[in-house]
Amino acid sequence: MNEHNKDEFPPSHTAEHLLNQLMARMFGCERSSNAHIERKKSKISYILERKPDRKVEKEIERQMNELIDQDMPVTFEFVTRSELERLVREAAPGSPDALLSADRLPDDAPDTIRLVRIGDYDVCPCIGKHVRSTAQIGRFEMLGTNWDEAQRSFRIRFKVV
Repeated sequence: MNEHNKDEFPPSHTAEHLLNQLMARMFGCERSSNAHIERKKSKISYILERKPDRKVEKEIERQMNELIDQDMPVTFEFVTRSELERLVREAAPGSPDALLSADRLPDDAPDTIRLVRIGDYDVCPCIGKHVRSTAQIGRFEMLGTNWDEAQRSFRIRFKVV
């Protein structure tokens, strides 16, 4: 395993995983590559076709809290790169496994990769700290959003309470 140089707040970091999957499902976008996750306030951006309106923003917050309330287990498994490729090949269309990718792994990542699963909702390679179940996240509060028209970037500011 690579050394991990971050000391993230597990509830916020696990919420980041849920939010990434929710945004991918709602908008067909990729997981964020621009996130700053902290205990007090977090920021995360997505490239979208259009700016979500206030009603959609409220729906994101509602669905996040619904996912958290499901108390899904957060589990880990270790796979090799070839096993990761097999999981993707054999995944049902639309399943979290179908979205797995080794593309964002660092160049020096070892052959053994840790996957973080949140129930049957999300799976992602990650070496960070997480809660044991989604109910430990608390409540997701959207603090605000910004839209960059030129970049098509939608930034969400949030905290977990």
